[in-house]
Amino acid sequence: MKIIIKTKNLDLTPGLKNLIEEKIGSLKKFVDVLKREEDKKTLAEVFFEIEKETAHHKKGKIFKSSAMILLPGKKILAEVRGEDLNGTVVKIKDELQQEIKKYKLKIVDSNRRKQRKTKKDVII
Repeated sequence: MKIIIKTKNLDLTPGLKNLIEEKIGSLKKFVDVLKREEDKKTLAEVFFEIEKETAHHKKGKIFKSSAMILLPGKKILAEVRGEDLNGTVVKIKDELQQEIKKYKLKIVDSNRRKQRKTKKDVII
């Protein structure tokens, strides 16, 4: 899984970079199931953008995190605004995790339905 980080109105510190790579990297275990069998490469790319929306605000929802994961046949988007920079990264991870699980379940169920139909056709 390839993670591309972009910042706006904010410096990318090593601590922030490590946090993003740790949290978003933990999604790799959900994406690993979607590997191609012939080349064993993960087909996922994560574009992560984090920004401070305004330079003059001191309170309120001033941080915005957005992420896009490109999977085979699906583009998953998530966007969160919040007061805490680290909190937005965690919320993004949770949203992406839910969407990847839905996508994975859809693929697995599709394969099971095809196999069930084939089994019925062979028996009859």
